[in-house]
Amino acid sequence: MLVKICGLMKKEDVTTAVESGADYIGFVFADSKRRISYSHAANISSHIPDYVKKVGVFVNPSIDEVNEAVAVAKLDFIQLHGDESPEFCSKMPKPVIKAFSISEQTDIENMKQYQVAHILADAPGADYRGGSGHTFDWSMIKNSPQEVILAGGLTPENVSEAIRETAPLGVDVSSGVETNGQKDDKKITAFIRQAKGSC
Repeated sequence: MLVKICGLMKKEDVTTAVESGADYIGFVFADSKRRISYSHAANISSHIPDYVKKVGVFVNPSIDEVNEAVAVAKLDFIQLHGDESPEFCSKMPKPVIKAFSISEQTDIENMKQYQVAHILADAPGADYRGGSGHTFDWSMIKNSPQEVILAGGLTPENVSEAIRETAPLGVDVSSGVETNGQKDDKKITAFIRQAKGSC
């Protein structure tokens, strides 16, 4: 079970995620209360081992923006959370995680157009794309033709149930491991333990 901890902004939180067994570490470069600069992402993740992959999260970026982020932050994956086309995804300098907000069956059908490293199924955003803390109807992805990384409203309390219901390739969390808008080390550790223990 792949586990991605997203929206990290502090070195100590990156360390907790890595030491607890996270596979992917996500840095938000799109408009968000969790947005950080490419250089800050590089600084807080310079110590992590190579087997933990660094993911940059973007919404409708330019290719130049992505290339700069990859160079500065030493990214391993590009997560695209906007309206990026399959053609745009194919031009990325690193493997792509393409995120989809799931609210109706056509969203599932749209996934089939994309030949990317991973598909991420998320709940529709609130103020920003993703990171809303809301879940969606998990039954919608049970018959997805592709393996997905499940996101949207996951917490240490519900991630085991989510995995049992959807059998995803992985899970992704941001707000679900926060307390008062800040990453909570105990919640990060508990989330990873629950997710890894469910497979």
